[in-house]
Amino acid sequence: MADANSDPDREEGDADRGYDPETRARGHPIDPNALMIAAAKASVGAGRLPQLLRAADDYLHDRADEYDRSYECVEAGDEDGPAVYLVPDGHWDGVGDDLGLNRREVDALRRAHEQHLLRVGTQRRRRREFETALELREAAVVTR
Repeated sequence: MADANSDPDREEGDADRGYDPETRARGHPIDPNALMIAAAKASVGAGRLPQLLRAADDYLHDRADEYDRSYECVEAGDEDGPAVYLVPDGHWDGVGDDLGLNRREVDALRRAHEQHLLRVGTQRRRRREFETALELREAAVVTR
């Protein structure tokens, strides 16, 4: 069996843990490490990103059945964890319009959800597959 540290899909410093339910307690489903990466790359203040994620989570959660019917679920989640979907390119632009967000805020949400998907991919040894999927689609992390 290969050493986890030699896994090409594994990023340096990745922990071998799953979804952190404490993140959901803060009002959004995004993995804390994914949140840190997205905040570093986003063009919005780090304090604003959790607010945006909570608003997006409420929006997506209200439409969870639609996501189940309409989009590919690549991580079903468990009783504590969110589901992760691959959605059409431009999905976050539509969500941003519905929520009245500007371009930078929409970009921050897109990045956070993409980073969460990539973290799941690393944990499931499917990161390269998910990176390829993100070339054509976007990710949406939905609590149920």
